[in-house]
Amino acid sequence: MNARAVPVWDLWPDRIEWQPMSPKLRTVWVLRSLLNVLILAVIAAVPLTIWLGWEGPLWALGGYVVLAGLRSLAVARTVKTWGYAERDQDLLVRHGLLTRRLSIVPYGRIQLIDLSAGPVERMFGLTTVQVRTAALASTTEVPGLDPLVAAALRDRLAAHAAEVREGL
Repeated sequence: MNARAVPVWDLWPDRIEWQPMSPKLRTVWVLRSLLNVLILAVIAAVPLTIWLGWEGPLWALGGYVVLAGLRSLAVARTVKTWGYAERDQDLLVRHGLLTRRLSIVPYGRIQLIDLSAGPVERMFGLTTVQVRTAALASTTEVPGLDPLVAAALRDRLAAHAAEVREGL
């Protein structure tokens, strides 16, 4: 056989309509990332000022600009990798730029479904659906959804989980 080998990370389940996250999620995650890098730059400015004098803050600012730019590019590309799909028996969530991850959550294992939104998410009108399963410390998240879409997903997942439990 002369079949071409397909890398395992390209073997997402076929014939599935993946639902993307909101484009606003990229903005939220980039803002969070910029804030984190800014905190690191401020912390780095103190020892740099002690060692280099008044050139230290300039080095910290330059480092901030470079790191912020690189991090923003990485975050923007990472958001595009997120997606979720509902099948008859389970919920699929995929994501990952360098390390690709596919989570398959059987409806029968769902114990709790949470909706959460931090202050920045609320400013942009986004909500995260957290699905906790019977496995210890196992949580699957679907971030960056419109609140109405998130509430509808929560309700569908809860209904599917209840149907599966009734059939047991």
